[in-house]
Amino acid sequence: MQKQHLLALDGLRGMAAIAIVIFHFMEWIFPQFEDNAIGHGFLAVDFFFCLSGFVMGYAYDDRIKSMSLRHFFILRLIRLQPLVIIGSVLGLIGLLWAPYSAAEPKSISQYIQLFIYSILLIPYPVLKEKAFNLFSLNAPAWSLFWEYVANVMYALLLVRITAKHIFVIAALAAVVLMYTSYSYGNLAGGWSVDNWEVGGIRLAYSFCVGLLIYRRQWIIKNRCGYLVPVLLLISALLMPFTSINWLVESLIVLILFPFIVALGAGTSTPKSLQSSSIFLGAISYPLYMTHYAAIWIFGDYLQSEAVQEKHLPFIVIGGTIGLVLFAYFIMKVIDIPIRKYFTKHYLRIT
Repeated sequence: MQKQHLLALDGLRGMAAIAIVIFHFMEWIFPQFEDNAIGHGFLAVDFFFCLSGFVMGYAYDDRIKSMSLRHFFILRLIRLQPLVIIGSVLGLIGLLWAPYSAAEPKSISQYIQLFIYSILLIPYPVLKEKAFNLFSLNAPAWSLFWEYVANVMYALLLVRITAKHIFVIAALAAVVLMYTSYSYGNLAGGWSVDNWEVGGIRLAYSFCVGLLIYRRQWIIKNRCGYLVPVLLLISALLMPFTSINWLVESLIVLILFPFIVALGAGTSTPKSLQSSSIFLGAISYPLYMTHYAAIWIFGDYLQSEAVQEKHLPFIVIGGTIGLVLFAYFIMKVIDIPIRKYFTKHYLRIT
């Protein structure tokens, strides 16, 4: 596949990351999903999982058998772990500063404990004021936990079995996902001690079907360009809630998201949009992993006496733009230099 075919997927990944940020702002303003204009925004994580399966197959299927497991896992650590640590540092700063928080300060040992668990991606849901998030310093890290699980399962199992077997796993996962959506009424779980298992269920189907799209070359060649997949993704996240919400969300994840990935992988990005697609793809992961400290501060602000509702639209719009720019800064100044250093010194790749 030519690079330009993946540019559409890069752009889609960036759009999904921005949607997540907007959703996290809006869910504080509108706690009930049905009142939130982007109430399905959390489904962008399922899109990430599907895209991750596709990209994993694209990047490693033809070369992982010629590399050691150690080499593979070092590559993945270099790619993923710096931003896990950066997000934890930002989360700790936000917890220590917390200008609008009414929560009791923690002891030094508690702060150290939270930080160590966070950088090691060990679930530690102990803070009531953080809604018992699995990762109190950086709530979105729950999906990175499952991303690591997917990487391990890919290297140890999925790369060694046939597409038919992966199809069976995906089919079984689809049944469990629909049952989970029906039981909870939605697919918003995975982040808390009360719904942690939902994260694994969401990952299992989407990652496997993304891998299948690549393995089976279920790529839809088209001339729709970048616009159609983007519109489909945005429409899914903005879809209104209904009495059969569990079914609608299930169908979005089971059918629509794989279709968008297959469509995006089969189209070309116009030259006029290539730079923006590259930018969106590059900042997607940094944005996802660095935005939540600001979201907690925003949540505390909404519950404080300082809140002024007339300022909320400006905070959400300005905050989203600011977080995108901040993510770009973190990527250029910290993340990329760190990854280059470790790649050069530990893998001897210049």
